[in-house]
Amino acid sequence: MATCFWAGATYAPKLLVKDRHGKEVSIQEYLQSAFLDMWELVARSVGDLEGVLGFEMMNEPHRGYIQIPSLHAFDYNTDLHLSHVPSAFQSFQLGAGHPTLVSTWTRSFPMPTKKTSTTLLNTSKRKAWRPDGPSNGRCLWELHHVWGWDNVKDQPVVLQENYFSKNPVTGKKVDWYTDFYYPLLNQWAERVRTITSPDKLIFVEPIPNEFCPTSLAEHQPANMVFAPHWYDLNALFAKAYGDFTVNVQGLSRGMFPLKTFYWGHKGARENYTLQIRNIVEKAYDSLGERPVLLGECGVPMDMNKGEAFETGDFKWQARMMDALITALEQSLIGFTLWNYNPANDDQRGDDWNGENFSWFSRGRALPSSLLYYEQDAPSLDNGGRILQSIVRPYAAKTAGIPIHFQYEMNTGAFTYTWVNSTPNPASQTYLKEEKSIFKPPRTAHPALTSLETEIFLPSQLAHGRRVIVKGLDPGGKHRYDESRQTLFIVCQDTTLDKVHSIVVSLDPPPVPAFAVNDFWGDFGGMITSILVAIAAILAYFFLH
Repeated sequence: MATCFWAGATYAPKLLVKDRHGKEVSIQEYLQSAFLDMWELVARSVGDLEGVLGFEMMNEPHRGYIQIPSLHAFDYNTDLHLSHVPSAFQSFQLGAGHPTLVSTWTRSFPMPTKKTSTTLLNTSKRKAWRPDGPSNGRCLWELHHVWGWDNVKDQPVVLQENYFSKNPVTGKKVDWYTDFYYPLLNQWAERVRTITSPDKLIFVEPIPNEFCPTSLAEHQPANMVFAPHWYDLNALFAKAYGDFTVNVQGLSRGMFPLKTFYWGHKGARENYTLQIRNIVEKAYDSLGERPVLLGECGVPMDMNKGEAFETGDFKWQARMMDALITALEQSLIGFTLWNYNPANDDQRGDDWNGENFSWFSRGRALPSSLLYYEQDAPSLDNGGRILQSIVRPYAAKTAGIPIHFQYEMNTGAFTYTWVNSTPNPASQTYLKEEKSIFKPPRTAHPALTSLETEIFLPSQLAHGRRVIVKGLDPGGKHRYDESRQTLFIVCQDTTLDKVHSIVVSLDPPPVPAFAVNDFWGDFGGMITSILVAIAAILAYFFLH
């Protein structure tokens, strides 16, 4: 279906269907027209709402068979391999009603999954193609001579191994992004904006687990925000989390396995920060100064065999969420957390796809009749899980360019550093440099219109505590308004390139939620003792 949607006119030209006007069109035109019509209805219905900042065309797009390197296997790095995973060729056979032996993949370590067996599927010989359908009961790809059935050997055969890697008519190599994704993306963006407003943001997502394509720079819509997704795939597939984490991103790209292993909470923070930083910096390298938003990330609440539902102790979920948001903070990007589900409970979870990601659970909340609805009412937090990890300070408005943010949830303290921008154009040296989250551009920004920086400081954290701000230059001022949950900072020095850095702490600090452990802290003493014992034994033998 994905192949027909993106490129049916190219790869399935024989498949013609009637549109709503009775005209015969390609399957691609039929599907994309219906898709754009649907989006027009959505845009007309909600596009003028104040809370709608923009639109994203499609969640986690997939290229289908387009550009597939082989009909005999999918790319492990970008395509989920879990349970039965038929290749393209095997899927053709299954759809045509042939019993087919298919690889079966299970959860594993250190890679998220591995092939463990094969399974014979479709033993009942059911067909996916209707006799009265547009292909007259034949497999669409058999109809286009991609494969066929050898009646002499009574077995399937591939006829065009590279059919989906090039244009069947011209023979030219295809690129899913430039040939199929971007044309529809820009057509969709124009249509949505025509109905709503040219100021609406357009969120664009690549294929999951891929870095930002370099080609997006010359095809990007106006007001674009790059919005990839990221999850800890090892924890996600295993639904388990502890002191040991793996950099699956690096492992899938050939990194030496021992370099991908991390221990303890400090290690998890470093692991996640590295992976998310890679995503962000690859985007800046490709797009330049474009906003990057992590469009989806989260933590499974039912991990570790759902033990937290029995004990009420969500310590591992809290640790994992803190490691995730710490990585996002240090990468200086925004994010949307998957998810908030007002109907969540421990038994059904999010009631979709076997998932339980919601940080709020209706099953653990008070009835609505017992709640107070004032903005600072503690009862509004009832039903929330791991809020100590989620509700944390962040810079909502900055009079300058953010260059560093670091928060420690166990102490409630954070450091924030920003720099005065300059309207001067960026130097050629900077433009040629490899982009880094640690060196954001300080030039070519609009002149500051305010000296006031606003930092969200939740009352949940600050209530009953004294807010201490250090590092302000002479003349600098600060004020904390708990009712607005905002720390206001005013710096008087407007010198170009002037760096401002503050350290904010609380007195008394909150009770630590957990220890920030690492490998040497947990095992250093034991390793040292073993080494000393070995050295003593060797010394004894050498001296005697």
